Amino acid sequence: MIRIENLNKHYRNLQALKGICLHVPKGELFAYLGPNGAGKSTTIRILTGLTRHSSGDAFLNGFHIGRNTLQAKQQCGLVPQSINLDQELTVFENLDVHGRLFHMEKNIRSERIHELLQYIELQDREDSLVKHLSGGMKRRVMMARALVHFPKILFLDEPTVGLDANIRRRIWELIRKIQQNGTTIFLTTHYIEEAEFLAERVAFLDEGTIVALDSPRNLMARVGAWAIDRMIDDRMKSVYFETREEAKRFASGRKESFTLRRVNLEDAFLALTGKKVK
Repeated sequence: MIRIENLNKHYRNLQALKGICLHVPKGELFAYLGPNGAGKSTTIRILTGLTRHSSGDAFLNGFHIGRNTLQAKQQCGLVPQSINLDQELTVFENLDVHGRLFHMEKNIRSERIHELLQYIELQDREDSLVKHLSGGMKRRVMMARALVHFPKILFLDEPTVGLDANIRRRIWELIRKIQQNGTTIFLTTHYIEEAEFLAERVAFLDEGTIVALDSPRNLMARVGAWAIDRMIDDRMKSVYFETREEAKRFASGRKESFTLRRVNLEDAFLALTGKKVK
């Protein structure tokens, strides 16, 4: 559904993407992780037609993003980082404007909007001005807006940024529901547990290059199964082990305080890049 081959992007003296290659099959929930400046948003902007690539190729459902730009754009919906709904319009009006931009007929547009409002559990707020909604409600409306024109691919660029843990979990449930209906999802996030919980495969991006691509379980297995966190010279250091027993033997008799925990996806990223996902 998404095919990227040797994709490059240059900004004067900066090479933001360096030969990115990846394939995302139909129906997969794929996570794209990396620190600020790694090239995550640049990749999404290129794939959704907001930025031109410098070289390479990318296809959305078989349509080339450069040669078949309009058809490629019709394949996807985008939920950006920032909330860009029209605050002075109602929920229904925001979705309706999006449908008009894709030249949807009025009756199809109206039916689709009401279907989506039920889907995101905001059918009772269709006449509410967006400015009166909570942050979590606005995020759900943005997802509905991205789905109005029946896209086959949904790009989620930091979809839960700024939301509290409970609301974030509700958004995760909605993302799962969208995927179960057959939509291919391409997710970027700074919440490492989000990718660990949702994604079938994860790509680690660092300085414009994919340094690893695999399932969350396999990526974590490269590090180990258990971690001990210790404070050394006022810095947190982690040591990794295959078994809990190995970790306990390592910790026994040590004077410094420590925490024993399961290895997570951020451990894998840190081990591969020396950086945290922020």
